[in-house]
Amino acid sequence: MVTFLIALFALIAGYFIYGKIVDNVFGPTDQPTPAMVHNDGVDYIPLPTWRVFMIQLLNIAGLGPIFGALGGAIWGPSVYLWIVLGTIFAGGVHDYLSGMISLREDGKSISEVVGRDMGKTMLMIMRVFSVVLLVLVGTVFMTGPAGLISKLTGVAVTYVLPCVLLYYFLATLLPIDTLIARFYPIFGACLIIMALGIMGGMLFGVGGHTMPEMTLQNLHPLGAEKMPIWPLMFITVACGAVSGFHSTQSPIMARCLKDERLGRPVFYGAMVSEGIIALIWAAAGVTFYDSTGGLAAAMKAGGAGTVVYDICVGFMGTGVGAVLAMLGVIACPITSGDTAFRSARLTLADWFNIKQEKAPKRLLFAVPLLAIGGILSQMDFNIIWRYFSWTNQTLAMIVLWTGAVYLFRTKKGSNAWIIPAVPATFMSAVTCTYILMAPEGLQLSTAISYPIGIIFAVFCAVLFAKTTVLKKG
Repeated sequence: MVTFLIALFALIAGYFIYGKIVDNVFGPTDQPTPAMVHNDGVDYIPLPTWRVFMIQLLNIAGLGPIFGALGGAIWGPSVYLWIVLGTIFAGGVHDYLSGMISLREDGKSISEVVGRDMGKTMLMIMRVFSVVLLVLVGTVFMTGPAGLISKLTGVAVTYVLPCVLLYYFLATLLPIDTLIARFYPIFGACLIIMALGIMGGMLFGVGGHTMPEMTLQNLHPLGAEKMPIWPLMFITVACGAVSGFHSTQSPIMARCLKDERLGRPVFYGAMVSEGIIALIWAAAGVTFYDSTGGLAAAMKAGGAGTVVYDICVGFMGTGVGAVLAMLGVIACPITSGDTAFRSARLTLADWFNIKQEKAPKRLLFAVPLLAIGGILSQMDFNIIWRYFSWTNQTLAMIVLWTGAVYLFRTKKGSNAWIIPAVPATFMSAVTCTYILMAPEGLQLSTAISYPIGIIFAVFCAVLFAKTTVLKKG
């Protein structure tokens, strides 16, 4: 319990201390935001800060900080360290910079932001990469909730899926304050209440469970040799530490902020909130099942959705706990899926420079995107989706390097670029090492993967230095 509370305090302190440092380095100004300059009643709409925060939290969170944290907890309480340090020094920096740079660039999509600082080749790669990734995210978060609703109601999934698809179409097409801004705060409140209820159950020992203390020991039931913490855990826990998907969502809210100074509570603050949620669920996984072996067995037997339900009911009872669990495993993925398609529309609109005020122009992108999603929902994504975690963290690496280049370019004479460059180097090592040794990668030994991963990270850092800092000198 003690180390959990220390980790919780560290996350909160990280927001107030390091988040403030990052904000001061970036330097918010009084210049009008895109929402105030380009208010079009569709995507650029000034919204109350609390709504923007709740939407941002749901956009980036979904099931990520729950399922990812439970998966990471199989390695044991050592996952606390990655959640805390990753959130403060990597995820918070990543989300803040992607949101604030987009804010400075008229709310442009992340592909356009990256292209401005990383060149035309990277621009085209990011455009294609972003759209494909977002459609995949939207599709998977379409089929998952549809299957769960089908099980609960007894209605065939073939009838439920079109309903979810119709909602996604409306959320993609309609002004952001019509559906998303109205319902997200409710779902966001449920997500937060669910996490706080779980934390209360653990701290007060409901069910006789005892929270384990943090240890750096690898407690994975398959053993440290087969399932090493580095880099597997760092890929498994993406949302709740650092996630590239967040950078595709931040521009949506960059178009709704009224003031640049609200960037820290919205972008950095939402990431810290997600980190707290992830920390709670990671602790819940190893606490409720009394061991990593018990958690792993439960995940294998019933899946993460069943584990979420059992933990909620176990710590909060069959009434409130069951209701929140169902809202969590159904509403949370839907709130990531709908904005994934919306972000894909905005990315294409920025790509082809087509304004989105008029409905026919939004239909131009919304119809084919949702049609592709509907077709893909009929396919088996079990193999393809195994690559998502890696591509997600690879995107985070690219965005962090972009942030380093941006700060070098805009903050002449300062060392502001160090703030994103350090986690960018770290994530370069993580992503390279993982794809070299993972089952879906090259399956090389750690003796080969580890050195190459480190060499790749050093190469990226040297390349950055050579094209920026050293070139200046």
